[in-house]
Amino acid sequence: MNLCESLNHTKWECKCHVVFIPKCRRKALFGNLRRHLGKVMRELARQKECEIEEGHLMIDHVHMLIRIPPKCAVSPVVAYLKGKSAIHIARGYRVSTVGRDETAVRLYIQQQEQEDKRLDPLGLFGSEGRLERLQD
Repeated sequence: MNLCESLNHTKWECKCHVVFIPKCRRKALFGNLRRHLGKVMRELARQKECEIEEGHLMIDHVHMLIRIPPKCAVSPVVAYLKGKSAIHIARGYRVSTVGRDETAVRLYIQQQEQEDKRLDPLGLFGSEGRLERLQD
C-alpha cells in the first residue's frame, strides 16, 4: 500500500475499484478459467503499467482494486484486461475511484465470500461459489 507513486514531474495515487459481471449474472467464472485468471490478469495489468493490488474471483463476478497511473485512461485499461483475459462474456463493467476509502474497499472485496454465503445459507451454489483470490 504505497501512499504515492511518482512519474518524472508528478506524484499520484490513482486506484479504482472495478467489478466485472457476466451477462445476466451467469455462473460462468469456474473451472479452468478461474484457475488461471488471477495470474493472467496480473500479467496483463503489468503490461499496461498497472497493478492489481487486491482481487477476488467469485463464480458470478470479479472484484479488483487496480492502481492505474494518471497517464493511462481507465476505460482502455479495463477493456484490455477484459478482452485479453477471456472475460468476453461480460459486456460492461463498473468502476469507481477509491480515494481515501481504500481500506474500506479492500475489506469489501475480501469479504465477498462471506456475503455470498450469508445470502445462500442452503449452499445451493455448491463449492463453485467459493472465493478464488487473484494471486501471483
